[in-house]
Amino acid sequence: MTLRSGIYIVPTNRWYIERTVWLVSGVILLVSTTIAALYQPLAILLVTATGLASMFVGFTGYCPVGNVLKRLGFEPLLGTADGGKYNLYRMQTDSWYLERRIYVIVGFNLSVASTLSLVHSVWWLCFTGFVGAAAVWFAATGFCIMANAFYWMGAEPRLNRNAGVSCPVTPGGAEPARS
Repeated sequence: MTLRSGIYIVPTNRWYIERTVWLVSGVILLVSTTIAALYQPLAILLVTATGLASMFVGFTGYCPVGNVLKRLGFEPLLGTADGGKYNLYRMQTDSWYLERRIYVIVGFNLSVASTLSLVHSVWWLCFTGFVGAAAVWFAATGFCIMANAFYWMGAEPRLNRNAGVSCPVTPGGAEPARS
């Protein structure tokens, strides 16, 4: 395993399918967690469904939300070139690259935490809320703590192959003079 340094940030110059999926899922997680905490505990089942869908995307590449977004005109960055007979969106599943791992791990964690919030303690909603906020943050800024952990451990990214390459900045914020 090759350990790395640097920071992994996905492109944020436009709204592509995968980035928009993170935003949609983050909003769903925040709303359903809030409803579960304040009004109806069974609303957490929407978090469970989101987690299971995330694992399904990671394992099969098929994403229901991604297909809706493709029909709305969004372009994929991780989608397969061939959409088949119905021109469906499918995430590439040829290897276990960094972004694909994120879908599976996040989905598993959400499914477990949402189940634990129902059968053990309502405090598990803090975790599902944190994941929702992290997904919205990831979509907005391109930065994700878990993605960087995988990147530092050597997982190969597909969305930003130039991760870790950065221009040095002086403490005042100005770029240093080049000689």
